Amino acid sequence: MSRIGRMPIAVPAGVTVEIAENNHVTVKGPKGTLERTLPSEMEIKLEGSEVIVTRPNDLKKMKSLHGLTRTLISNMVVGVTDGYEKVLEVNGVGYRVQKAGKNLTLFLGYSHPVEMVDPEGVESVVDGNKITIKGIDKEKVGQYAAEIRDKRRPEPYKGKGIKYADEVIRRKVGKTGKK
Repeated sequence: MSRIGRMPIAVPAGVTVEIAENNHVTVKGPKGTLERTLPSEMEIKLEGSEVIVTRPNDLKKMKSLHGLTRTLISNMVVGVTDGYEKVLEVNGVGYRVQKAGKNLTLFLGYSHPVEMVDPEGVESVVDGNKITIKGIDKEKVGQYAAEIRDKRRPEPYKGKGIKYADEVIRRKVGKTGKK
């Protein structure tokens, strides 16, 4: 059995989980509502205050989908209760960030400022050289953070660029003079 797949998902108080036909799961909580259609081969049951995912057989595809389905539901439950957030840091001389409404303006040493608009359900907060991305959908938060980081990835010599707060940049030694 899948170690992750067989674990039940505890549904906290104030969160409702509805399972419709074709495994269309709707999770409502204090922070909002998330919907997702999961693989129809998996059996998703709500037993008391727990969601249990079971698989029909032991084919490799079913084993793969088992853990995935359980994790996706678990991420939805965590999202509507606590939410997700990613913190990015902007490092570099003259590199800065501004926020105006839903627009995020990045000044990253290019000849023009880079404009980005917060996607639906995700908000960004700027605090000095830190950008905090918050939302209830783990996938959207991670994707938007990755898109912002892609505008100027950290380089290994001086560490300039946009990096995740918990990311460690492997530094390289620069050029050495002639002897």
